[in-house]
Amino acid sequence: MKYIATTVMALVIFSGGMCLGQQMPWENSEYTRDIPATQADSRAKERAEGGWIAFVKHHENRKQWVTGKDVDLLFIGDSILFEYRRSGKEVWDKYYGGRNAENIASSGDATQHMLWHFQDGGLDGMKHRNPKVVVLLLGTNNRGEPENAGQDTAVGVLALLKELHHRLPESRIVLMALLPRGWTAKDQCRIRNNQVNQIIRTYADNKTVYWLDIGAVFIDGEGNLNRDLMKDAVHPNLKGYYAMSEAMEPMLKELLAE
Repeated sequence: MKYIATTVMALVIFSGGMCLGQQMPWENSEYTRDIPATQADSRAKERAEGGWIAFVKHHENRKQWVTGKDVDLLFIGDSILFEYRRSGKEVWDKYYGGRNAENIASSGDATQHMLWHFQDGGLDGMKHRNPKVVVLLLGTNNRGEPENAGQDTAVGVLALLKELHHRLPESRIVLMALLPRGWTAKDQCRIRNNQVNQIIRTYADNKTVYWLDIGAVFIDGEGNLNRDLMKDAVHPNLKGYYAMSEAMEPMLKELLAE
């Protein structure tokens, strides 16, 4: 597993990003703002219909988690990272418990939901001391139109990068590839996530935004999701979280100067 992680990191460093000095997409002030993925959404409609009624409370709690303390390593994502608080807690404790780490992932979030969290003060508690490293893994819950070939989700990720860098300008951002989704390579969710990844990988400059794709860790020799590591076709199981954290370690250690 360590060999795989090292190989992944080498690919990131030497081929993951665009040429240094070239303006990155997330540095350009223009981007599509008239699609769901880039319009901040507090889930008001969903909550009114009996959806996740605890969303706003969770939003306020996350504000407090990053206020009044030093955070060196910040995780931002959907349920895949949120599960470090639950089914993957022993993995979190092992890898991040001894670091100044915080996890503000939110189960079920698409890009527009996390965008609202940012814009409603979700990162304000860190503005006087930015984390050294921010890990961003989000987008698998976005439901873009198939004909857009992942572009709608990708621009949502771009909007998040813009907000992150604006609000935490001293932080380095690890932009993670969406994990492979769907048991087989022919699954439409797998195809969509692959399309998104092909776009968002170009956002990395290996100076502020670093690309990290650990998807190969979860794929078996036939291109299927490894059922020993995944509890469903989306989320790792406990063993999968160990594999995931191990694969992230080389890049995190380097960026944290450990």
